[in-house]
Amino acid sequence: MREILKSALAGDGSDDHVELRYHSKVFRSLSVQNGKLERSTTRRREGVGVRILSRGTWGFAATDDLTIPGVRRAIEAARIAARATAHLRAERIELAPVPLAVGDFAEPGVDEVMQRSLDARVALVIDAERKAREAASQVQSASATYNEIVCHKAIVTSDGADVSLRFARPELYIGAVASADGARTQVHESVGVTGGWEQLLQVPVDQLAEKSARTAVDLLSAKRMDGGRSTIILAPAVVGLLVHEAIGHTVEADFVTSGSVARGKIGQTVASELVTLCDSGRSEYAPGAGGTLAIDDEGVVAGRTAIIERGVLKSYLHDRQTAARFGVAPTGNARAWEYSDKPLIRMRNTYLEPGERSIEDIIDSTEDGYLLDGARNGQADATGEFTFGVVTARRIRRGKLGALIRGVTVTGNAFDVLRSVDAVSREFHWDLGSGHCGKGQPSKVDAGGPYIRCQALLGGVQA
Repeated sequence: MREILKSALAGDGSDDHVELRYHSKVFRSLSVQNGKLERSTTRRREGVGVRILSRGTWGFAATDDLTIPGVRRAIEAARIAARATAHLRAERIELAPVPLAVGDFAEPGVDEVMQRSLDARVALVIDAERKAREAASQVQSASATYNEIVCHKAIVTSDGADVSLRFARPELYIGAVASADGARTQVHESVGVTGGWEQLLQVPVDQLAEKSARTAVDLLSAKRMDGGRSTIILAPAVVGLLVHEAIGHTVEADFVTSGSVARGKIGQTVASELVTLCDSGRSEYAPGAGGTLAIDDEGVVAGRTAIIERGVLKSYLHDRQTAARFGVAPTGNARAWEYSDKPLIRMRNTYLEPGERSIEDIIDSTEDGYLLDGARNGQADATGEFTFGVVTARRIRRGKLGALIRGVTVTGNAFDVLRSVDAVSREFHWDLGSGHCGKGQPSKVDAGGPYIRCQALLGGVQA
């Protein structure tokens, strides 16, 4: 497809900026509940997205006609769209200059996923569901879902990008519902990676199934809490949710220009000096992160961006347009979900860098507090304010972990929470590689980090 794109572009002859993006995506999904295969789905989407910057305005078109004439017709359609609205734009769009990528980029595991048989996929989810259902007598029902996305992209632009990319993103969910004496709890464990089955199953299915079932059972007898401002230790899953939802979105440059809390704060201290927060197209510190991407959808290398460095806000996340507006280099964060979508500024793998202390040492030195683990859905907004649920909490008294507590929420301003950080562990995990981030269109991302000790407001809810 790169040759077709280059041939279509070669006949353009204009001074417009032209961006051609071929994208083939194969999505497969299998779901089992209570021993029965409930769903088996395969979808394929393939086409070319075209963006034209003409007379200071973007035009966009998409086509599933993969011939040279078909792509040229889409180029002309995008140009017509741009020029038809150019007179309405008060400020001309410019793109930041940047060296663009050339070559072939393939993440490991693509062939391994593609060659796996349907029988093997079915066997995986049936086995996972059965192990969760049979893990304890209190487990009332169980489910397992396997999803995979396999992508092939080619990006060619009029100013020099000429790349192809291949990657696979498999993921596995295992859920368990437990009940006893009128109480009912539901817990799921999931893992999602960029890579193959070997990477996906680094944590064996037995362990994931056992954890989902045992946690659901243990929560049946767990106490509830009254809440209040507390010292808390956040596990990597909760750290990942915090830095993605409550920090990461506030530093996406399109949100910054709309007035997020991070606007105008470059160079200011916004967190403890123990905090370094990054977003990277690479899988830093541990392999297989779910948002791994070598090149973004503008042809820019998707490297590591230090957002907060030792407590100081250093950078926003940019595409070429916002980078030009802010007078900085692009960070490689332009991403589109499918060929028919326009690239938006999106996170990749967002994380806090690990520290030097062990989690055991951090717990031992905590006089009174809570250990929070397991990220549940919540909400965050452009002010950095957030409310998240956590699956489990354990009371800490004089350095010892106590009984399990359920129905806990953590609330606060993310920047205030990061200012209060006084301990960061050396243990590091990616923990949000399954599922999707939503921002007008879905996106596969990951987030994680070390354990951190900080301050926040805790509340109790009905689980």
